[in-house]
Amino acid sequence: MANNMTLLWCTFSVPCWRVMIALEEKMLQGYNQTLLDFDKEEHKSTIVMDLNPRAQLPTFKHGDCIVNESYGACMYLENQFRSQGTQMIPEGLAEQALMYQRMFEGQTFYKKLSDVVYYEYYVPQGERHDSAIKRNKDNLAIEIKLWEGYFQKMEAGSYLAGKAFSRCPHTFSYVV
Repeated sequence: MANNMTLLWCTFSVPCWRVMIALEEKMLQGYNQTLLDFDKEEHKSTIVMDLNPRAQLPTFKHGDCIVNESYGACMYLENQFRSQGTQMIPEGLAEQALMYQRMFEGQTFYKKLSDVVYYEYYVPQGERHDSAIKRNKDNLAIEIKLWEGYFQKMEAGSYLAGKAFSRCPHTFSYVV
């Protein structure tokens, strides 16, 4: 079944891991996969560009369907293989709402974390400002406090995305 699936991925990529975890949770072993090297700019190769003109990874293909965003690929896999493997989206509306809220909030956390971690990498030396570094760190600190509040309010036996399940590959707990 998974032999008509292809995943183009790279190491040290949370979005790539997210899709790989979803494939494993849905018991879809045997898919075609290609590990690409960013340092060699393999993500800009014809094989990637033909499927994903943004040259971003992961790039996922199932038959004729192409999904290049990791959250979209996870949701696609859950919808296509709902009865197989781990249920990744809870059935109850309240549980779904909480799962989707945490899932997409995780992107905000990751952005604020990246603004701090990668500042010196992306901002040229002559354009760096102490005020920007301070602002990025302050924004991250506020975001961390928000997430700490979520953890503190969790009931015993619950998970970040609710009590219904614990193994959703697109929740914050898998991302961090």
